[in-house]
Amino acid sequence: MKLLHTDKKNNVLTSMIKIIDRERDNIIKANKQDLDAFNREDQALYDRLVVNTAKVDGMIQAIKEVRDQEDPVGVTISDMTLDTGLQITNKTAPFGTIMIIYESRPDVTIEAAVLAFKANNKILLKGGKEAINSNLILEKCWHEALEENGLSKDWIKLLHLKREETQEYLRNPTEKIDLIVPRGGERLIKFVKDHATCAVLISGRGNNFLYVSKQADWEKAVKVIINAKTDKISGCNALDKVLIDKNISGYDQKVKELQKTLEHVGVELVVDKKIGAILTNEDQIPNEDTWYEEFLAMKILVAEVDGLDQAINMINKYSGGHSSVIITEDKNEAAKFMQQIDSAAVYHNASTRFTDGGQMGVGAELAISTDKLHHRGPLGLKQLVTNKYYVFGDGHIRV
Repeated sequence: MKLLHTDKKNNVLTSMIKIIDRERDNIIKANKQDLDAFNREDQALYDRLVVNTAKVDGMIQAIKEVRDQEDPVGVTISDMTLDTGLQITNKTAPFGTIMIIYESRPDVTIEAAVLAFKANNKILLKGGKEAINSNLILEKCWHEALEENGLSKDWIKLLHLKREETQEYLRNPTEKIDLIVPRGGERLIKFVKDHATCAVLISGRGNNFLYVSKQADWEKAVKVIINAKTDKISGCNALDKVLIDKNISGYDQKVKELQKTLEHVGVELVVDKKIGAILTNEDQIPNEDTWYEEFLAMKILVAEVDGLDQAINMINKYSGGHSSVIITEDKNEAAKFMQQIDSAAVYHNASTRFTDGGQMGVGAELAISTDKLHHRGPLGLKQLVTNKYYVFGDGHIRV
């Protein structure tokens, strides 16, 4: 796709804001069709599917925020003139065509597209069948905004493919795809990695851990645990595992207090053998697979550890590499934890729920990357570009 002037891109986004606001009632009505057809047994997926007035307001706000950010394309990263006389300039450049595969959330149809488009990328949207009516009307809005500004509808396109067709498309795409971002559970990620023939950037599972040190402020720990677990169970930044240092003062009493607090807010506990000796009425971990599991439910695993090093080793072994927390009043201990934990975001005395583009000052996000190439954490506007070297010479040859 050709490089567009910043004004042209921003005009499309201004049009989109007006169109979404105008079509608000129709968007919510289309979403109701999806909700009525959905099996509510998967509460987390259902929560992600819902589009209401607040969600539409959020879509509009996301577009405004991206429109008002600086254009990320053509920004000079470095510029130098070598002894040879060659001038070497490194600038940001669009990826080209990005494909995103996601489940349930219709707001991704807005956030992913607005980010990709502002970064001058074409985007192919493969939403889940459970959100088909919601996504169709949002695609229609995008196409109206593009055509209103004299641009092709091909910039933003919803793919209407069944699972088998998607598999074939990943293996033999009908057009060049430069990057694929699967945004969903482990089954979706594995499906894409198994079949894609281009670069795949992983938006990984949550399975986030929190370690309560013996140096922790207990009230602070409980406050953070409750927020991280219950604020939004469908979020990939929700908390799943709590490791409590057995050396904390009043250990047994604190464990029982945490149990009561979690039960009061409706959170189901599963515990290891050592915590199970204190909380004898709670179910114990059935097998090691539970340690790897992202619950996406009002459920939490509580286990005992003996010190910082054991906590670090367990988190690095079992977590999804998304977000990890230490609760401690010892800054040196916190620094060691944050340096040695292999996660996209590491926290000291704060909830995992902040691993979010808007909360981290990035703005709207395409996904939370748990990959290490080319970026880790929230994929905002500045992260949806690659780079290109411009080399200026005067008949230079290498000898």
